[in-house]
Amino acid sequence: MTGKYVLVDTSAWILALKKGPAVRARGVIDGLLAGGRIAIIPVIRLELLGGTKSQVEFQRLDRRLGALHQLPLAQSEWDESAGLAFKLRRMGMTVPYIDIIIAAVAILHGLPLIHADRHFDLIAGEVKLKAENLLG
Repeated sequence: MTGKYVLVDTSAWILALKKGPAVRARGVIDGLLAGGRIAIIPVIRLELLGGTKSQVEFQRLDRRLGALHQLPLAQSEWDESAGLAFKLRRMGMTVPYIDIIIAAVAILHGLPLIHADRHFDLIAGEVKLKAENLLG
């Protein structure tokens, strides 16, 4: 992966944080964290924090996510998202809007997207999205 930052989708975070055989995912995420290369956007932060199970877990994760490179969702990101949603729908693809927003931000900022969600593979097959699926 070249470039300074990489956008890491919620699906990749969840895979890396799971107990069990997600060794590759943990290694990728840990390496990016160590290099200070992970960017995050508000909707990914929302998904991650919304899945916490306690106030302590929420606060700990909130602090850790706050240390990452923050990309805002400004008007340009919303415009890119709307355009991508329109384009994909015209191609007959139905993709969750959260995934469209995440893909649109990655495209707009020229960032690779690390994920474990088949929707991003579908999107990458149709538009200029640099996506790496940690599932294979």
